[in-house]
Amino acid sequence: MATPKQMWEQQQSQMQRVKNSGIVSYNGSPVNDDKEEEMSRSAVALFLAKEEEIERKKSEVKDKVQAQMGRVEETTKRLAEIQEELEALTDPMRKEVANVRKRIDIVNKELKPLGQSCQRKEKEYKEALEALNEKNKEKAQLVSRLKELVGESEKLRMKKLEELNKHILVPRNDMLE
Repeated sequence: MATPKQMWEQQQSQMQRVKNSGIVSYNGSPVNDDKEEEMSRSAVALFLAKEEEIERKKSEVKDKVQAQMGRVEETTKRLAEIQEELEALTDPMRKEVANVRKRIDIVNKELKPLGQSCQRKEKEYKEALEALNEKNKEKAQLVSRLKELVGESEKLRMKKLEELNKHILVPRNDMLE
């Protein structure tokens, strides 16, 4: 199982590869729309797969936290029962059990803010993901506009070159005389 840092580095690497895939090929012509669309689909599919993996892992962590909290509560109840039995027997271990119970109560109190922190960070993650998606959408629109501009520029330059070429090749009557 990859660590969050490794997952982040993988996502950054994949995003860099998408960025480096380029908008214009070496000869200056626009990249094939199908290829770019395929790359976009691939990037989206990769993103969705990562999102599913994140959701799955998040669910696993939640389940583990819930299970652990259930075990802690059960342990607390068992210790309370044991403490009552020990008090009835006036066992010399009574103080140690009381100390353990107090520590369990402290741990229970520490678990609550950790759970809240987890929820807060999930919310921040979702907001950051939404912002990322918006920027990716904006980037796609800008890339599309750039391709349009490059295409238009090439057409205009080719037209101008053809006109200049015609003027050079057409013999002028006044030059012949």
